[in-house]
Amino acid sequence: RFLRIGPLFTALFLSKSFPVNPLFSAKTLYPDISVKMMSSEVSKAQQASQPQKSEKTLFDKIVSKEIPADVFYEDELCMAFNDISPQAPVHFLVIPKDKNGLNRLSDAKEENKPLLGHLLYVAQLLAKQRGLGPGFRVVINDGRNGCQSVYHIHLHVIGGKQLGWPPC
Repeated sequence: RFLRIGPLFTALFLSKSFPVNPLFSAKTLYPDISVKMMSSEVSKAQQASQPQKSEKTLFDKIVSKEIPADVFYEDELCMAFNDISPQAPVHFLVIPKDKNGLNRLSDAKEENKPLLGHLLYVAQLLAKQRGLGPGFRVVINDGRNGCQSVYHIHLHVIGGKQLGWPPC
């Protein structure tokens, strides 16, 4: 599909000197053109970096009670709390209390298998307790391109509605 534009607009566009009006988006001006904007989570992930060993992540601060969270489950290895920006009626996180260098899934080693198994077991247990018997999704974002914005391994448990596929 071709877009016809007048010579004045073409000259302004090519010179890049036209004023930007925030009331008009590309989608408003050209509804047939598909425009995909980067989500705030993607931009957070692009700006995030792995913490230095001495740096505390947001989740480290939640574990140590320096930052409040809506924690509804805790055992000796992990804790679960509601996501502050839920993407579904039920959206919570399961995190290890001691990540032991496990900032992301791709950092996993043989000795992390028991912890990773425990996190998955707790995720399904809590999903059932929260009424997600008909189904739910477990997501682990890994690294910059995986949209990981906090470098403390964590599982998102999402459900309470019919989820779509593919997820992206």
